[in-house]
Amino acid sequence: MSTEAYRRGIELFNSGAFFDAHEVWEEAWRESGGVEKKFLQGLTQVAVAFHHYSRGNVAGACSVLQRARKNITDCPGEFGGIDLNALLESLGKWQEALAAGGPKPVLPRLEKI
Repeated sequence: MSTEAYRRGIELFNSGAFFDAHEVWEEAWRESGGVEKKFLQGLTQVAVAFHHYSRGNVAGACSVLQRARKNITDCPGEFGGIDLNALLESLGKWQEALAAGGPKPVLPRLEKI
């Protein structure tokens, strides 16, 4: 995995530049394999989901979040320096809030641990 691209994607995601994070991670995803590929695919999908949400496409956000969670669930609980269990919990809360049309939780942040 390109460490520089991976870190840049985290910075972009955490700043709310979801589309740009998706682009950076997608590039790294193409060059990866195995669990790393699933991990990057999941992160890319998380970024796409929040991009959809930011543009008012709730149905698209829900659909992509579901696929993202499936890919991330296949990874160890801590991967790439990120607590994936915490991320999965946050994404689950987002899925519930989007489905119910209720108040939205705080946007997830990808913190390196």
